[in-house]
Amino acid sequence: MKKLLWFLILLIPFYVFAYSDYIIPGGDTLGIEVSSKGVIIVGFYKVNGEYINQDFEIGDKITYVSGYQVNGTDDLVRLIDKYMADNKVDVTYERKNKEYKGELVLSLFNGTYRTGLYVKGSVLGIGTLTYIDPETNVYGVLGHSLNVSKTNERIEIKTGYSYGAEVISFTRSIDGNPGSKNANIIKNQVFGTIERNSNYGIFGKVNEQNNNKDTMRVGMLDEVSLGKAYIYTTNKDNKIEKFEIKILEIDKNNEEKNILFEIIDEDMIKMSGGIVQGMSGSPIIQNDMIVGAVTRVLVDDVTQGYGISIVKMLEEGDNLAN
Repeated sequence: MKKLLWFLILLIPFYVFAYSDYIIPGGDTLGIEVSSKGVIIVGFYKVNGEYINQDFEIGDKITYVSGYQVNGTDDLVRLIDKYMADNKVDVTYERKNKEYKGELVLSLFNGTYRTGLYVKGSVLGIGTLTYIDPETNVYGVLGHSLNVSKTNERIEIKTGYSYGAEVISFTRSIDGNPGSKNANIIKNQVFGTIERNSNYGIFGKVNEQNNNKDTMRVGMLDEVSLGKAYIYTTNKDNKIEKFEIKILEIDKNNEEKNILFEIIDEDMIKMSGGIVQGMSGSPIIQNDMIVGAVTRVLVDDVTQGYGISIVKMLEEGDNLAN
């Protein structure tokens, strides 16, 4: 019996996370560009006075035309031109993670065949760097998934890169209407790859070693307390600045909204009105520990928002390190 128990213990699988106890806090604004697998339908338009292809829905993703994989809008146009017959072409598409077969109807307008569909194969935007792990060079951004704005569908990444960005202005947040951080994306300054898009953020690997940068200890959610804390984010001068917040609630059971906080820094209120789009991913610091990242704003009170535990982001990013 003892030998049997010994072998049973040996066969029990276990997983050791590879992320570091000390990581580099972010706050930098980054440009984000990803290409999806297939093309996503984001709207419809009339051709010759009528809507066509009404069997499709916003959010559907066209993945194949006549059995050939679609890797972007250029692919879609090329394959339709090549395989269209009788003003139709066979397509494979995904809807809510299920695959379907169908026909795409084409209508001739001013000498060009039109689909009546607005589609998108790539997304370009900005977000805030949360952390870099100096041991693995894995980094995390956003603290939530990257979605297509018109459909709120999470993008399945085919390829992606992040870039340097220069903040130029803020569109102020007001209650009921969150504003935005506005920045120029500098595409000749590649920061890293983007390889994973999850509910906890987007993740990739930076292009250069970062072992010479200052690190900060990772704080477990159990170590977070109510009261004074800070977020790091870029200001109107494109410099990382520390702004004071107050942690109001801690929820250990929520998957994505672990920390409820309020902006109390008057300089930030003057700068942006509160939390704005583009601040997602800003690291949350308390007692010289990085404990989380800004992930959402409360639309009805833009001085309040939610943060996700840094541990959840690190565990998700760890999938790239192993």
